[in-house]
Amino acid sequence: MSFVQIDNLWVSYGSVTAVRGVSFNVPRGEVFGFIGPNGAGKSTTIKVLATLKRPDRGRVTIGGVNVPSNPMQIRRMIGYMPDFFGVYEDLTAGEYLHFYAAAFQIPRSQRDRTVADVLALTDLSEKADSAVDSLSRGMKQRLGLARVLLHDPDLLLLDEPASGLDPRARIEVRELLKALKSMGKTIIVSSHILHELAQLCTRIGIIEAGRMITEGSLEEIYHSLGLLQTVHIQIVNLTDEHVRRIEALPGVEDVNRQVDRLAVRLRAEDIAAEDLLDEIHALGCRIRMFQPEAMDMETAFMKLTQGKTA
Repeated sequence: MSFVQIDNLWVSYGSVTAVRGVSFNVPRGEVFGFIGPNGAGKSTTIKVLATLKRPDRGRVTIGGVNVPSNPMQIRRMIGYMPDFFGVYEDLTAGEYLHFYAAAFQIPRSQRDRTVADVLALTDLSEKADSAVDSLSRGMKQRLGLARVLLHDPDLLLLDEPASGLDPRARIEVRELLKALKSMGKTIIVSSHILHELAQLCTRIGIIEAGRMITEGSLEEIYHSLGLLQTVHIQIVNLTDEHVRRIEALPGVEDVNRQVDRLAVRLRAEDIAAEDLLDEIHALGCRIRMFQPEAMDMETAFMKLTQGKTA
């Protein structure tokens, strides 16, 4: 049974319908990437899960608990970080986290250890006594993640956690999310930074104008779109006959013979890179390098969407 279940979710703001019949499931321990342009309905869906917006209709559960009917129980299960959050800038980072540890009703005897643990996890231990106002935007984002981790929630709801960050800070946040994934946390993360989600998420949902356009694993999405993947291969004993036989393999679109390698383009729905490796081995090739390129998530996104908002 999936840990998060959304079935036929509809949400409106007055006369504007922001979410139109969205459905998806997230198994425990998986990372679900929610992709879509601004105004597509990502933040609204996450706010429903965070108990901050009541749905017009539809079923929403976390761990089998009905979200709209049990807001206080749900809030103990989740850690929610909105796309923009205020921090108390007259406090130090440590004081800020102690304040929220008290709000989460963490026993006083455990607070020092808990705060130290989340500071260490987010690589902010050296900033414990620094004023929040003195922190960079990237550090403030990590402090926000530290805050939502204080009560060890089962589900993290992260709305654009890398929004507005410079490249280095985005990498730091991404590495932190990978660490949380390895700890077994269930994570729903929205973003328009597509290639970073592709590296992090086990499943992707693409939403546009309030409707889910597609949802599934990256491989399933790529296969449904017929996208091509390029694999770079160095073969020690390469011959013209090898090239001709690779070109004839099912699923191979074309083979470009370069100075020191072959660039083989595959139809993702017909053959996986791993299967190509087995096929080339079977041809008697001695392989020095086999390097599949990451398939282009932006291409998938643009192919599926038209830039509409709700």
